[in-house]
Amino acid sequence: MSQGPAINILLVEDDDLDIRAIQRAFRKCNINNDIYVAHHGQEALDMLRSGAVPRPQIVLLDLNMPVMDGVTFLREIRKDPDLRKLIVFVLTTSNDDQDKVAAYDQHVAGYLLKTDAGVDFLNVLQIVENFQISVQFPPCTSDPDAASN
Repeated sequence: MSQGPAINILLVEDDDLDIRAIQRAFRKCNINNDIYVAHHGQEALDMLRSGAVPRPQIVLLDLNMPVMDGVTFLREIRKDPDLRKLIVFVLTTSNDDQDKVAAYDQHVAGYLLKTDAGVDFLNVLQIVENFQISVQFPPCTSDPDAASN
């Protein structure tokens, strides 16, 4: 019943068990979005900048990762004119208030605790599904004049 284009999901997560659990939950709920996986923020940036993840996109982002953590990744995409409008949900085990403030300072769409999302991450899946059905995405261009036409 999707109204808009299929949403491509970039999962930025270093824990292979969490990756498999999220992928399994998507399949179990018959959500057939393409899921691309990056194991740290730098890999995610490289994928996004190279076009390896087609738009529109939602990013599901862990915070505590090697090489480039989630908050650093958020700062980098918010500085990049081609990536700054990405819809990002933090999906983490960190319940630290400083992490929440740092994430929301970078305009995340939501901050979800893995423990609160349940065994099958049903809350996360409902959010992705609702976005796909209900939300209008910005145009897939960095040209500011294209958005006003």
